[in-house]
Amino acid sequence: MVDANTRGVLELLKRSGNDTCADCGAKGPEWASYNIGIFLCTRCAGIHRGMGTHISKIKHIRLDRWEDSQVQRMREIGNLVAKAKYEKRVPPCYRIPTDGDHDSLLEEWICAKYLREEFSRPERQAFMTGHMEGFLMKRGKEDPKYYPRKFMLSEVDDTLKYYVDEKKDPKAVMKVSEINVSFSPVKMEKKNSFQISYLKDGTTRHIYVYHDDPQTIVNWYNAIRCTKLHRLQIAFPTASQAELVNLLTKDFAHEGWLWKTGPRPTDAYKKRWFTLDRRKLMYHEEPLSAHPKGEIFLGNMMDGYSIRVGVPTGVRDQGFSFTLRTPSRWYYLSAENSFDRDVWISVVTAVLEQPVSPQDNTSI
Repeated sequence: MVDANTRGVLELLKRSGNDTCADCGAKGPEWASYNIGIFLCTRCAGIHRGMGTHISKIKHIRLDRWEDSQVQRMREIGNLVAKAKYEKRVPPCYRIPTDGDHDSLLEEWICAKYLREEFSRPERQAFMTGHMEGFLMKRGKEDPKYYPRKFMLSEVDDTLKYYVDEKKDPKAVMKVSEINVSFSPVKMEKKNSFQISYLKDGTTRHIYVYHDDPQTIVNWYNAIRCTKLHRLQIAFPTASQAELVNLLTKDFAHEGWLWKTGPRPTDAYKKRWFTLDRRKLMYHEEPLSAHPKGEIFLGNMMDGYSIRVGVPTGVRDQGFSFTLRTPSRWYYLSAENSFDRDVWISVVTAVLEQPVSPQDNTSI
């Protein structure tokens, strides 16, 4: 039987903002932090427990016993009031995670809000200084092992550099305004990691890095995003903030194995790892290759780009084939099953339906 206090908490769930998790936005929260005064999903409630009861005190909405004072606290605050306090000064460049995002992003978002109070005390936002340096573990270009490398980020120079030997010139100098960073792709099998993609000598180069400390890797990630936004604001002064934020680092739209033929219809299919990064479709020999074997720019359908199930007559059909058409070439591809084929067609179609912006020509 539900007592009066539990009924009171359940009624509070119906208030605007309380029907989703205060931290990740997941629907149907089942837990609450009664000292902070917010409703949470199961995943976020677990992260709150990890911070300790001196920061957040967790109860199940239905299964735990509620005291009068705790119900009153929930009534006085709630998700909207708490978010106004703890998210007061979240920079536009900061990636706010959702319920489907990686554990490291979500954990650091919650710790930044309640443990370190970074968004009510902006002087604590280390990622906003425009400069960062430190060591990250970097995967070798031809070697699958990871090695400590010093990285340096400079907003003034619009550069991200890394060094094999600090006494020598940097091994790589990347323009921050032109790089993309995909946070912790599954293929890396590293919890606190990201993949940097940038242009080198006209082709894409991938760098894979991680750090054992989630706060360190998330700070690096958001520092790159903030530097990128500031540089884009200089390059495109008439663009809106929303337009430029949309150009910041994005996880890849889709990745996975496909088979593709060569330029001739009679060429054999070869297995390649495909990565869709904004308007760039790349294919690689291996998931963690340093360079793609090829890159395909995806324009707009009005300019002669299309994708459809099947291949033309005379082209070998492997069973789950599809054709990507560009003005310069037709690509014949094959998936492992119909589900994978349909997903690829869906995500590529979504790109082809979007108009090409001026920023697309300067961003990876």
